[in-house]
Amino acid sequence: MIYEGKAITVKEIEGGIAQLNFDLQGESVNKFNRLTIEELRAATDKLKAQTGLKGLVVTSGKDSFIVGADITEFTELFAGPEEDLINNNLTANAVFNDIEDLPFPTVTCINGMALGGGFEMGLATDYRVMDDKAKVGLPEVKLGIFPGFGGTVRLSRLIGVDYAIEWICMGSENRADKALKTGAVDAVVPASKLLDAARAIIDQCNDGKLDYQARREEKKGKIKLNNMESMMAFETSKGFVAGQAGKNYPAPVEAIKVMQKHAGLTRDKAIEVEAKGFAKMAKTNVAACLVGLFLNDQKLKAKAKQWEKEAADVKQAAVLGAGIMGGGIAYQSAYKGTPILMKDINEDGIALGLKEAKKLLSKRVAKGKMKPEQMADALNNIRPTLTYGDFGNVDIVVEAVVENVKVKDSVLREVEDQVSEDTIVTSNTSTISIDTLSKNLKRPENFCGMHFFNPVPMMPLVEVIRGEKTSDRAIATTVAYAKAMGKTPIVVNNCPGFLVNRVLFPYFGGFAGLVRDGADFQRVDKVMENFGWPMGPAYLLDVVGMDTGKHANEVMAEGFPDRMKTDWKSGIDVMFENDRYGQKNGKGFYAYEEDKKGKQKKVVDEETYKLLEPVVKEKKDLTDEDIIARMMIPLCMETVRCLEDGIVEEPADADMGLIYGIGFPPFRGGALRYIDDMGVDKFVELADKYADLGPLYHPTEKLREMAKNGETFFG
Repeated sequence: MIYEGKAITVKEIEGGIAQLNFDLQGESVNKFNRLTIEELRAATDKLKAQTGLKGLVVTSGKDSFIVGADITEFTELFAGPEEDLINNNLTANAVFNDIEDLPFPTVTCINGMALGGGFEMGLATDYRVMDDKAKVGLPEVKLGIFPGFGGTVRLSRLIGVDYAIEWICMGSENRADKALKTGAVDAVVPASKLLDAARAIIDQCNDGKLDYQARREEKKGKIKLNNMESMMAFETSKGFVAGQAGKNYPAPVEAIKVMQKHAGLTRDKAIEVEAKGFAKMAKTNVAACLVGLFLNDQKLKAKAKQWEKEAADVKQAAVLGAGIMGGGIAYQSAYKGTPILMKDINEDGIALGLKEAKKLLSKRVAKGKMKPEQMADALNNIRPTLTYGDFGNVDIVVEAVVENVKVKDSVLREVEDQVSEDTIVTSNTSTISIDTLSKNLKRPENFCGMHFFNPVPMMPLVEVIRGEKTSDRAIATTVAYAKAMGKTPIVVNNCPGFLVNRVLFPYFGGFAGLVRDGADFQRVDKVMENFGWPMGPAYLLDVVGMDTGKHANEVMAEGFPDRMKTDWKSGIDVMFENDRYGQKNGKGFYAYEEDKKGKQKKVVDEETYKLLEPVVKEKKDLTDEDIIARMMIPLCMETVRCLEDGIVEEPADADMGLIYGIGFPPFRGGALRYIDDMGVDKFVELADKYADLGPLYHPTEKLREMAKNGETFFG
């Protein structure tokens, strides 16, 4: 044994070849944490001192090669001085450089996944062989940074500027065929043949059939473009990538700038440029927020995994109500492999539900994401029915009928009589109390909320709502089913609107107040979209549907009359009274017409302004900062209340619910992270400035206490 550690071992195998194997003890995956980097340094030093070796193969003892850096270490690392970040990267890069400079040919065997630092490890060797089912990529831009272990340097020289920009700025995971075509890897073989293929390459190098030194020098040299070619490649890419990424995500464009800056430099100087650019991005608030989101997402996954241990098997599901929502739920269940009965009270409903499922599946086929035979299999997993005939074998039911308490009560009592005593019954209600709906059920312990968001295939969140009598088994089974459907479940406690709608409607309340005070709804939309929302509040209301919004607002006003009930007519009321329901009937705050692709496009409708005139009380002089504050304070304050009231367990749950449920700007990290970044004391001070607007803007006593004590939500 040449070297033996807790993450890395090095031994000599047949033919005088050394095998460096990554196998991090106590972990299911390999990742670059401090321990692994330290051991890679020690192992490399041993290899440099070894005599008589003819080559090195780098392998993994896990199902995947290396999934990247240990992101749990990023928060502490990124909080340090920029100079420390630069030195940290240069220290790590010195190890990769030494591997690249070893006095014999080197080959990496990539199995499973090689992402981020894992792929950069592979780039440091002379050649790469890849499992035909594996994927490689540099996804760092998704965390607000870009590759820092030599990735921008080596990849741009290995596969060319255009491909390197695409891989790095998109942050995509690339299949073996694409990696081979671009030259990112040198051979693709079945996983069982990786080591043999790597050894064969080393033999060819030692026989003089492959010039590994020339390959090495190419990676260590300058990018082979003249000044004009370089300027064209980089400047054109910057404009395109900036348009794709948007102004709130600087890392992709910064990665291009860094590659452009080091294009004319050799490896060591180029890596210094990369390290400085990496540190600059790591110190941005965007990186802090996106890393925080990743860690919060890991927490959610861990919680779901714990619930799964207690879950009953779901081999057969059912959905009640075959409209757009029911059809979407049926599609998602069937597509992900859980057979589902789709029941409605008439043939028209069934036809609508099947049409929705077929439309969604056909889109996947048209985009090449699904084969026609797979679509047929998915459709066969949906069994339409007008009766409860087969409900005795159903493990979980999702009620998705109209949002009316009497109708839901009737349907839930009816289905409870048709299923087994162990069947979990859930309601896809968006606002109605789970305790109210469970009142007339015989087995309330088997009942909970399962709130999907529309459109079901696009929206990742499912709120799993615990009622007063809901059992852990019901929650666990519902969480497991949501996960099986490819969704991110968050367990929340019961209250009007639960988490997402309870927080969303104060935001709409802020919008209604702005319109009352003379703000142009189009300007409000523009300001909030510039702030980072995917759509402004007026446009969002049109998408949600004014009738849905009106109903939900009434439920919220009844549940929280102290702050959500108003004694004045709003612009939302005006739209509803004039049958302007939004996209569903072609007119809301905006009018809608079809574009060339048949998609709804919003256009300005001057009639809206005439209708709104009576509800405008005064024309206040409002700045963009006023608009942002008046929109965001109510949303953030209600999120704080949800945490204080125990609707969610911890800040991560609240913030991820808003990111996944209503498109809260990810680069801002969530409502509670937004307060932390502003400073709790500064947020309270800002809220007090708008206190005359009513209780939606009033900080809680606990929040004032946090401000006084210098506390934060995320520490």
